[in-house]
Amino acid sequence: MNWTTILPPERVTIVGVLNATPDSFSDGGRFLLDGGAPDIEFAVQEARAMVEAGAHWIDVGGESTRPGAREVDAREEIRRTRPVIEALAKHLGVPLSIDTRKSEVADAALGAGATIVNDVSGLAFDPALAEVVARHGAGLVVGHLRGEPATMQQGVRFDAVLAEVAGELRAAVRVAEAAGVASEQIAVDPGIGFGKELEHNLALLARAGELRERVGRPVLVGPSRKAFLGHLTGDESPTARDTASQAACAVAVFAGADAVRVHEVAGARRAVQVARALREART
Repeated sequence: MNWTTILPPERVTIVGVLNATPDSFSDGGRFLLDGGAPDIEFAVQEARAMVEAGAHWIDVGGESTRPGAREVDAREEIRRTRPVIEALAKHLGVPLSIDTRKSEVADAALGAGATIVNDVSGLAFDPALAEVVARHGAGLVVGHLRGEPATMQQGVRFDAVLAEVAGELRAAVRVAEAAGVASEQIAVDPGIGFGKELEHNLALLARAGELRERVGRPVLVGPSRKAFLGHLTGDESPTARDTASQAACAVAVFAGADAVRVHEVAGARRAVQVARALREART
């Protein structure tokens, strides 16, 4: 796998979110049956709809990492995600990623047909995850997160958010490279909403291009439906934040982001197409 293929320079890559969890902040429980087993048919239907709307790959998660979320056992995470990934790999012709912090879950997902690992912890939770990615020859998105989802919004402090996030992401990239993950297979995510206050999230989105230059890797941003947007707009329901999400994605792309991770694909696709055209007109 080569990131110049997955994140080609002629487009903004759109990643569609599919959470096989009971408690994710936006779509928790949508793809689970009574008893916690995944609803495979519904998951395939929804993923196909996202691809038809313009998603270039689908990100499957089995553990909520919303603020305050508790850790899920790896076996349960695998039970939720592996059947979904196996089915999507059979029915869809797009790359699949596994949203996990755990090497055991990543190994199972990559064996089931995923080709990318999206680790919000930036390899801090389970350093062995990088070795799994390297062994499979998979792609890797390293996210920025200080601490754990359960406590990440407590005592948040940055003196220079862009410089600090860039430095910590560079360190995570070095860990991945030392484990054998090829540089061209690594992208970074500044962790919008992960241990950040409103002003930190805004700065990281508005300066996405500068982050890209500092880290030297493609940048994926994920502001979709997050609470900081509700603080700005007054929209309490996550699903009511899609317009604000599209605006945040557009700004990040105009600033230089390479990819966006979203729940509602069609509107995001239109927003980033315009933002990319404006970015090109500026340069």
